[in-house]
Formats: sequence, structure tokens, C-alpha cells
Amino acid sequence: MAKPTRWVTDTNPGHSQWYVDRFRQLAAEGADLAGEARLLDALVPPGARVLDAGCGTGRVAAALAARGHDVVGVDADPTLVGAARADHPGPRFLVADLAELDLAEQGEAEPFDAAVLAGNVMVFVAPGTERDVLGRVAAHVRPDGLVVVGFATDRGYPVADLDADAIAAGLRPEHRFATWDLRPWRDDADFAVTVLRRPAG
Repeated sequence: MAKPTRWVTDTNPGHSQWYVDRFRQLAAEGADLAGEARLLDALVPPGARVLDAGCGTGRVAAALAARGHDVVGVDADPTLVGAARADHPGPRFLVADLAELDLAEQGEAEPFDAAVLAGNVMVFVAPGTERDVLGRVAAHVRPDGLVVVGFATDRGYPVADLDADAIAAGLRPEHRFATWDLRPWRDDADFAVTVLRRPAG
């Protein structure tokens, strides 16, 4: 049995529905919700198979699918996955805990060209499972594939810990930026976007 995530333990009752409503309102207002998808689209070949790990309401998966990619979104929160399915036909959305991820059990055995963990996923997983999450996600990515992770740096998970966990999970850090639109990394940046690669050999 998976440990409860910080998304469950560190938020108020009703938070998931508030989050759904918030992003529906932002979409209705025309907010730019596709920055992460634009970066991923630039990193992968046309028609790539992409795992949106911690997909939330499905906005990144939907934007990637609109760019022609084959996308599977996964989240531990059934409320968010239900909203993703309702709002974004196209990608396949599944309920699963990233720390125990085994998509073959849900009919998705083919490896992915890349995975993305956007929206602060890594700081909402259960404490102490960060390395497990990276390992399970990496196991679903083909050799020489990418795992791209973005999160706020003030949430108790330093980028040095991410790097150590990524290496232990068999991933190699390649690039780091301060934003999804590739602003240069600074040690005092309040956000980190890290590109990791699963080595080919």
C-alpha cells in the first residue's frame, strides 16, 4: 500500500475540486497553460509517446496531444483524473501512484520516449518516496529517453537531492533552467526545470 501523498496530507478537504475549478477558470480566461508542453515538444520527435506523470487536470497532456504526441496521463487523485477525462478527450488518463507505477498492469506496456513531471509533482509525492517515483517513472522510459521535472525550490526538496535521487534511479542530469521557457538557472532561483536522460547503455 502506497504512503499517502503530500497532496492528500498537506492540503485541505476539497482542495482537489478547488484545483479543478481553478484550472477550468484559467482555461476559460485564455491563460497560457501550455508552457511545459512547448518545452517537451521541442525535446522529442514528432509523434512521440509521452508520459505525463502526475498529470493533474490533464492540461499538459492535452497540449502535447494537440501537438500530435501519443500521451498517457497518470495521477493518484481520482478527482483530478476524472476532470482530465471529462475536459480533454484524446490522451488516456489513468489513476495510479507514481511510487508504485506499473502501467503494464493497465495495458500500457510500450515504453515512452519521454516523461514529464510538471506542476510541482515532486514536492507533492509522499515524503521519502521521491527516489522511488523517479525510479518507477524511469522504468517506463526507453533507453536514451528523457524525464523532465519542474518544481518550486522552496518546498523542502533541494535540487541537490533531486540530482542524487535521479542518479540512484538510473537517470543522468543533463540541463537545468529556472523556468519552463528556459531562463538560465541560478542558485537562488525559486523554480527548477531539470532535464534528465535514461542512458542508452
